[in-house]
Amino acid sequence: MTPPDDLSADTTRDQSAERFLRLVQQKRRGRLKVYLGLAAGVGKTYRMLQEAHELREHGVDVVLGYIETHGRRETVAQLRDLPQVPRKTLFYKGRALEEMDVAAIVQRRPAVVVVDELAHSNVPSSQHDKRWQDVEALVKAGISVITAMNVQHLESLHDQVLRITGIDVTERVPDLLLKQADEVVNVDLTVGELRTRLEEGKIYDPQKVPAALQGFFRPDNLLQLRQLAVREVSLLLGHQIESEAGGAAPVAPERRNTDRLLACINSNAAAAKEIIRKTSRLADRFSAAAWYVLYVQTTRESADRIGLATQRHLLGNLQLATELGAQILRVKDDDVVGAIQRVAREKNATLLVCGVTGEKDLWKKISHRSVTQDVVRAVARSGLELDIFLVTY
Repeated sequence: MTPPDDLSADTTRDQSAERFLRLVQQKRRGRLKVYLGLAAGVGKTYRMLQEAHELREHGVDVVLGYIETHGRRETVAQLRDLPQVPRKTLFYKGRALEEMDVAAIVQRRPAVVVVDELAHSNVPSSQHDKRWQDVEALVKAGISVITAMNVQHLESLHDQVLRITGIDVTERVPDLLLKQADEVVNVDLTVGELRTRLEEGKIYDPQKVPAALQGFFRPDNLLQLRQLAVREVSLLLGHQIESEAGGAAPVAPERRNTDRLLACINSNAAAAKEIIRKTSRLADRFSAAAWYVLYVQTTRESADRIGLATQRHLLGNLQLATELGAQILRVKDDDVVGAIQRVAREKNATLLVCGVTGEKDLWKKISHRSVTQDVVRAVARSGLELDIFLVTY
């Protein structure tokens, strides 16, 4: 991406680098800065390299841990004299593959390391399965990290991105990592600018451009992804401001958020994923005091009665919930409705999140008896002050 001539844009960028510099200088643990974009080609890597040069001008020891230029001329030019930690080579299925050398970076102990492609899955046999776990390890080791990702890789947005683009994004980053970041910057381009860059061959090889323009880079896709990116950064900034304000002065009791969300899942893997991700988004939106994921194990779903694949998916979904910030509740009870009501009372839940099938036939939808419908009826009769949010799957 060609650097903008707009002086105000340069000033904003300088201020961003200076803010992160102050954080680095104040650090006890490493600091984390994330550049978030709507799609490939908006300029995330270019911006990270620009910031690395600016930090070096201030005397900060900055190294490149992993950079993916995709052969883009402007990005390659930004590498210039920036020191790089050599990648390590791993062999997988007879192929030599390169990954970031986390141990070498920790041994080198720079003040700041630049790490591209945050959502990347590491080669099997790597120290960590995912690059975001590498980044966590670097931050814990006291090294500040500047990294980048696209909004479609955010875990809680998976189902929305699938509906928008039709693409099942398999490499994902837990929302909790972004919530823990010291700074998240939206790297924005208009839909027209991004498609122009694509047409000019600045993002992909020319032979890939026509398919990209008709597929992922369709204007309607990009517009919705852009809205998601802007909304996500705004939400994170709002939480950060609230947190900083809360740290400066005590919050009046009547202003404290007491919302507690309770998501109910079973061993239906696809439905459980969607319910968990939706509840995570709701918890963020409400700035909830806490949110829980409840799995009521009936006799029919005991370990000796469900298959290993089902058990594996269930454990995976509970792990997903943990990564998104939920507290896990597991209860054994054949009275699912009663168990849900009991837990809702114990946890003082204010919003119950349940799933319903997307049945198109209205009569079937009305007449079909389900646990969720039984829960709705039971809550209405119980007098519980509990709202219910239904997730269609």
